[in-house]
Amino acid sequence: MILDDRIIKVNIEEEMKSSYIDYSMSVIVARALPDVRDGFKPVHRRILFGMMGLGITHDKPTRKSARIVGDVLGKYHPHGDSSVYGALVRMAQDWNMRYPLVDGQGNFGSMDGDSAAAMRYTEARLSAVGEAMMQDIDKETVDMDRNFDNTLDEPTVMPTRIPNFLVNGASGIAVGMATNVPTHNLGEVIDGCVAFIDNPELTVEDLMHYIKAPDFPTGGYIMGMQGVKSAYETGRGRVVMRAKTEIESGAQHDTIVVTEIPYGVNKAELIKNIAELVNDRRIEGISNINDESDREGMRIVIDVKRDANANVVLNKLFKMTALQTSFAVNCIALVHGRPKLLTLKDCIKNFVEHRHDVVIRRTKFDLRKAQERAHILEGLIIASDNIDEVVHIIRSSKNPQAAIEGLMNRFSLDELQAKAIVDMRLAQLTNIQQEKLHAEYEELERKIAYYQQILSDENLCHEVMKNELLEVKEKFGDARRSEICLSSDEFNPEDFYADDEVVITLSHLGYIKRTPLADFRAQSRGGVGSKGGSTRDADFIESIYPATMHNTMLFFTAKGRCFWLKVYEIPEGAKNSKGRAIQNMLNIDPDDSVNACLHIKKLNDADFCRTHYVTFCTKQGIIKKTCLEDYSRPRANGVNAINIREDDRVVSVVLTNGEDEIVIANRNGRAIRFNENTVRAMGRTATGVRGFRIDEDGQDEVVGMICVNDPERETVLVVSENGYGKRTAVEDYRVTNRGGKGVKTLDVTEKTGKVVAIKSVTEDDDLMIINKSGITIRLRLKEVRVQGRATQGVRLINLEKRGDVISSVCKVQTEQEEELEEGAEPTAETTVEGNAPETPTVETPEEGGVS
Repeated sequence: MILDDRIIKVNIEEEMKSSYIDYSMSVIVARALPDVRDGFKPVHRRILFGMMGLGITHDKPTRKSARIVGDVLGKYHPHGDSSVYGALVRMAQDWNMRYPLVDGQGNFGSMDGDSAAAMRYTEARLSAVGEAMMQDIDKETVDMDRNFDNTLDEPTVMPTRIPNFLVNGASGIAVGMATNVPTHNLGEVIDGCVAFIDNPELTVEDLMHYIKAPDFPTGGYIMGMQGVKSAYETGRGRVVMRAKTEIESGAQHDTIVVTEIPYGVNKAELIKNIAELVNDRRIEGISNINDESDREGMRIVIDVKRDANANVVLNKLFKMTALQTSFAVNCIALVHGRPKLLTLKDCIKNFVEHRHDVVIRRTKFDLRKAQERAHILEGLIIASDNIDEVVHIIRSSKNPQAAIEGLMNRFSLDELQAKAIVDMRLAQLTNIQQEKLHAEYEELERKIAYYQQILSDENLCHEVMKNELLEVKEKFGDARRSEICLSSDEFNPEDFYADDEVVITLSHLGYIKRTPLADFRAQSRGGVGSKGGSTRDADFIESIYPATMHNTMLFFTAKGRCFWLKVYEIPEGAKNSKGRAIQNMLNIDPDDSVNACLHIKKLNDADFCRTHYVTFCTKQGIIKKTCLEDYSRPRANGVNAINIREDDRVVSVVLTNGEDEIVIANRNGRAIRFNENTVRAMGRTATGVRGFRIDEDGQDEVVGMICVNDPERETVLVVSENGYGKRTAVEDYRVTNRGGKGVKTLDVTEKTGKVVAIKSVTEDDDLMIINKSGITIRLRLKEVRVQGRATQGVRLINLEKRGDVISSVCKVQTEQEEELEEGAEPTAETTVEGNAPETPTVETPEEGGVS
């Protein structure tokens, strides 16, 4: 086969490389990236120039968009009509452009994502800002280039007085790179430009005193300045945007009202996404959502359920929806025809240099025109001063050319001046017109001197630039729309949980859960209780702790290890649920178990941590206190909290302030009271000192330790394993030295059983008791009267099963509304969750002897 002579054989790999580079540069330079000087891509520049050519200024009637698109396509932009119309529409949308460059009439879309009407229906004209972009374009201020068919000229850049690249932002995807620049406030940017003109050595940090942050057309909040500063200093950063919301309290329920949303968010899609999250139960607490937006502004109303916390719901919306989103700044633009990553200072610098170039070129143009007019006026003035002779020369000439030559020879004029005299109307020979000629000439002389001064004096040129910028600010400047929140308010997990009161339960086999405190209803003493935990045959509820959702839980194991958990990290469960194995949540040794717990509200408060202590007590009576600050930095694998001997284990841990009083009780019914300051603070790995001397019968051990803050108000509560208990005044226990055997605190008998718990309480507290069968009873301590130290107390819980004993005791705060659902006063017959009423067992306190 013979190849045509016009076919050239080339290496396909080299051809692909060369062709793709050409394609890439064409897209980058001529389509996708804006010029840093005017912020325009070619299509935007051509649309505005075409509209100016059609005379569709802001003070003229609008014209059909199809007419504009057709003119731009035919003269300057040989591409698809949809690309031109799409760019035209965007320049008219006030939710996309901070300062719209086109004034549209008709349907130009909406924030709900609705598309604009077809170009045959809509009309448009230049806005006043759009016109200002092209001011002085007719004075040779910018380079012009031939259009695609070499028939017309088009500008390569606009002589804009508006720093459009920053003010209206830009976005575009090229080949191998993209740009995404946020919008800014015109007044702030101009202030930054003026400051830079005065001092080109300003840093980005200095410029940020003027240009504080982006200013989006849709308003909202800008959360934190870290991302903004990064974007301004490097050209890349992440600006966090948040919707403007308000929580309105109502008689029936609260409502969340959204009045401004982040830039670029589709309002209809946002509402749809919220509805889907509610239907999927990923966000709870929302009953309804309505879009009440109208011409007056945006208003999205979210109804919050009566029992839900509106702040928690709002934080979840911020986290899971576009009510909070981010703008990824990637400030790339064309600088001298080449793409470059720009800082804020680079953007300002390039615009100021462009304005300087425009002012110089315009001044040269005005100077040339003024000099040309002055030159003509010189000839006209000569003619008016010698009018009779001029008339004689003209009348005696055979033709105009002869008259021109005659005037040139007689008055030493050039051809332009002589021709102007010949073309002069007779009316200009009057005295009034002669005076006007002299006045105009004098004015031109002043202008020429001024223009020459601008060209020769850089400082004056800068003053001109600043004055023109300030005029633009005065004319188009407005207030900032996006409010700046200096704190980023990065979401803390606590933001998604109301700080409600809960009860933490821990079973003998190590299953943990949290249950809302409201699930436990108060009963009278002697009640049978309610089912509080579903346990295995060999398991039972061993410990119970009150807390709130935002507390930090410090778990202390029998072997003296310390672990941290936030309360909201503990799985929630119903009263009768089993919970989750704590070994799956904490790195606890298989042969170790959690024996004590503290809930701390202010673990991140340095002053609080330095002035408070974690005080330990072991079953052998050893006591140790360590500064809370040593436990203020949580570690995933835990830390050693106390050095424990082989035959010992931790039984109690309390939080003290350094001057509290300590009471320790043992199983055999004795207790000791001493001041905390007798125990010096030690390090985490210390063993401690003796606090209580237990009996040497081989069965005795310490059952608990309490911290007494207010001896006059607090009482000592002691509970035995068979359900008996009593309150005793703190003053009944004399203060002694630590390390003694103490005094009698309960008359231990076969009926009462051994002591299992000691608590510091007031009559305003409630008591939560759990037995090994998982039955829970909550009773008011004001129903348990104060008795002497050596009494047996009264029955607090009716243990139905033989051999069943008390497992755990905890005090909780009294609630005013803890009554029956029907509103009846609780009685001894009060039962919960289907337990049949039975004859109450309310025994008379049995007084015991005094030791």
